[in-house]
Amino acid sequence: MSGDKVAVHISKELYEKAKKYIEEQGGFESVEELVEFVLGEVLSEEGGEQVFSEEEEEKVKERLRSLGYI
Repeated sequence: MSGDKVAVHISKELYEKAKKYIEEQGGFESVEELVEFVLGEVLSEEGGEQVFSEEEEEKVKERLRSLGYI
């Protein structure tokens, strides 16, 4: 992946949810890092590159729902 970055705008409400998630759960240094990870996961799923068990997939979807992504 290239080091070049572009701006993406999300609602303040979604940003705050993501920020709160990071503070409570950890694992990411910033909202930007979380968003990049989530988009990467979703897009790799589309291409069939990522293989999850049904249980793992449901956990990912549950996390995305709790963040307001789906």
